[in-house]
Amino acid sequence: MEASMTKRAAIKRQTRDMSREHGVLDSRQFMEDAKVRRLPTHAGWSPYPSNDDREQAYLKTLKPKSEGQAELMTAIDHHNMVLALGPAGTGKTYLAVAKAVEALEAGKVGRIVLSRPAVEAGESIGFLPGDMEDKLAPYLRPLYDALSDRLSMKRVKALMAEGLIEIAPIGYMRGRTLNNAFIVVDEAQNCTYVQLKMLLTRLGWHSTMVVTGDPQQSDLLPGISGLSDIAERLAPVPDIAVVKLAERDIVRHPLVASMIGVL
Repeated sequence: MEASMTKRAAIKRQTRDMSREHGVLDSRQFMEDAKVRRLPTHAGWSPYPSNDDREQAYLKTLKPKSEGQAELMTAIDHHNMVLALGPAGTGKTYLAVAKAVEALEAGKVGRIVLSRPAVEAGESIGFLPGDMEDKLAPYLRPLYDALSDRLSMKRVKALMAEGLIEIAPIGYMRGRTLNNAFIVVDEAQNCTYVQLKMLLTRLGWHSTMVVTGDPQQSDLLPGISGLSDIAERLAPVPDIAVVKLAERDIVRHPLVASMIGVL
């Protein structure tokens, strides 16, 4: 009896190995006492042979949802320095990061540099544990969300490990020259005039910098934010685009546009 069971198990194992190797079904593996087996998904057969080698991943098409967003996307395509000013929900950060990913994937730049001031929104949450990236992670969460919407988190982590996506704290940017990079400075309304001057002058060869912010939502003391002043000074400068988004460009919940108008 034991020898019969051993022989039967050997036949099952041999049949299973043959099916996996050749990608075919064998009726012998469906004996009376055989368990239900999955169809071979790794085999070369497909109901759509022409699509066997097709890349199964997909990417959302980046399209503007308002005239302001279309103006911002055009400005990023044609200028190396872009300042995007507008209320919450106009897609400033998302479009900037999406354009950065697009440039990196197309080989136009060698890396993405993300920077954002570590300023709490009206309350202090104390010291955060971990290394520099761990401490900055809560502040950079909006940028991570935009990245993960354009790339998988696995690929984002891989690119960060390779140094192709860099988290650059504003405090450590002085003295650097960012060549062959796409730089995104988010929440710039929480930067002082001196900080913005320092950040803007980091621009190197074959690089693009997009600065986003809402001058009406600064978490600094009144008069400290330098975004509005910087934008006014740079608006007349050739080859620098200052795009001002409005309430009509808000693409979040319709209530957001209604609240922005009265708050």
